[in-house]
Amino acid sequence: MSTPESKAGRGTPRQGPRYGMVVDLNRCVGCQTCTIACKHHNDTPPGVQWRSVLDVEQGEYPNVERLFLVTGCQHCAEPPCVPVCPTGATRQRADGLVTMDYDTCIGCGYCAVACPYQARTIAHEREWYYGTPSRQEEHVFHEDRVGVATKCTFCVDKIDDAAQSGAVPGLDLEHTPACAASCIAQALHFGDFADPDSNVSRLAQENAHFQMHAELGTDPQIRYLYEVPETTPGRDPETADDDAPSVPNDPLAGGRQTFWDVRAALNFILGGMSSGLAVASFAAWALGGIPGAALPWFFAAAAAGMGVGLLFVFAEIGRQARFLYVLRRPQSSWMTRETYAVAVFYPAVAADLFWPSPVLHAVVAVAAAAFLYCQGRILHAGKGIPAWRHRLIPRMLVASGLYEGTALAVLGVGALALAGGYELAQWPTLFALSGLAGAGALLAVANAALFRAFRRSAPSEGVGPASRRDLDAIAGRMRWMGHLVPGVLLAVAPFVLLIALLAAIPGTQCVMDAEDGWRCTITLLAAELGAPGALLGFVVGSVCVIAGGALWKHTLVTRACHQQGFALPRLPQRGSGTRAAPARFGLA
Repeated sequence: MSTPESKAGRGTPRQGPRYGMVVDLNRCVGCQTCTIACKHHNDTPPGVQWRSVLDVEQGEYPNVERLFLVTGCQHCAEPPCVPVCPTGATRQRADGLVTMDYDTCIGCGYCAVACPYQARTIAHEREWYYGTPSRQEEHVFHEDRVGVATKCTFCVDKIDDAAQSGAVPGLDLEHTPACAASCIAQALHFGDFADPDSNVSRLAQENAHFQMHAELGTDPQIRYLYEVPETTPGRDPETADDDAPSVPNDPLAGGRQTFWDVRAALNFILGGMSSGLAVASFAAWALGGIPGAALPWFFAAAAAGMGVGLLFVFAEIGRQARFLYVLRRPQSSWMTRETYAVAVFYPAVAADLFWPSPVLHAVVAVAAAAFLYCQGRILHAGKGIPAWRHRLIPRMLVASGLYEGTALAVLGVGALALAGGYELAQWPTLFALSGLAGAGALLAVANAALFRAFRRSAPSEGVGPASRRDLDAIAGRMRWMGHLVPGVLLAVAPFVLLIALLAAIPGTQCVMDAEDGWRCTITLLAAELGAPGALLGFVVGSVCVIAGGALWKHTLVTRACHQQGFALPRLPQRGSGTRAAPARFGLA
């Protein structure tokens, strides 16, 4: 068993206890006593269970098996929920317990999507078991838990009381978590893993066990025993067809997360394209395509779009009056870092409107780029959602934001071109428009390649069949609407515009000389129709880019967002047929 390390400094041996739990899969009878004891001790409202027992049935007759899997917060040695929390409400104590500060939590749900064990709950409203509160419910109701994340704390109040009285958690039932103290089958054992002579340490040392999703590097502090020592060894699970449809009622399968809904999706959609617009506009200005006096208005448009997205996020958090608490953890939370980028972006945009300067232009662009990068890392840190923690997600969100922002910049510069006409004085603007469109075409190729690589590598990255089906459902629309059509239009339109500009010079001469030959007619048609046709291509291509980006992000956040679920890398030998202990009916 690896020695847990302190979060205060990785690599430093932990001084003091390291509490955890051992669950014996062969002993659990699924009576749900632990669940009820947890609800009673912690006064959880309807629908909230910090300790759950899953009823798992597997196999086909006659080779069938039923077992019960106790789940809940694993109090990981490397908890992914702690660093993402922007307020510091989710903490890890010196004894390894992961706790919640309800007075600090804003209810953003970031810890919930980062948890691979579905151990977080947010109750946004008061709920009662029978519609109206009973006296008991009113007496034990916790107002501080409304609108914030809640979770199992291993009954931390009991453990703290034990420290004062000299009792031993895990041995003295009054100071043992309610679930373990109430277990009628002695399937749950609580104790100190840092003590090699403790009950849990001995059980882990003397019995074969596994940790849930140990491959994620969280080092969960619940060990699952799966064999009966010296009598019945455990067994490997049958190889499953990962491409088979997921069973909707499979208790091990993860459902779609509900903590971040369409409001979060709109933040990623609007925030990504708006920050991309600021970056693309700055690049167009640097190339001489946008006048210095117009650039601040491009930035203002980007700020407006980003602001709408942030308003949607504000509407989603449970404790809105505490929203400034999000600034508390810049050392680890990408959500906090994104907020700091916003804090630089908006004042810089405002200052640039009144006192435009190259320095302020650059500050706005850098802040927008930082915001876009933080968005990619925010989603990637959602370790509990396999599709989000895919290694390509940060690159995809940054590339998508730049792609959509470039499309918006094309629309903006195209509007400037229309306002100024097609005279020679407007050629820098028109060339900048062509340059942006060319960049958009290249970004179309890059985004198409990333989306293809994401889907192809999804199985090896742990993305389950259900989320992959959601991604496959939009693959055709993304291929045509999101990548191919806009890529072609943005690549071809600059050449059409160039032909129109070149034709404008002899066309003017034809008009001056009053010539009406077929060459002049073709030249005049090219000059008159080419530029509007090119601008139509810019508009249609840009609209397709924006629509494709919105479809992709909405699907990723609200559809292809199935939680990690649970896994049984080793199973007890129990049941009937080949799964019986010992195997019967001559099927072994």
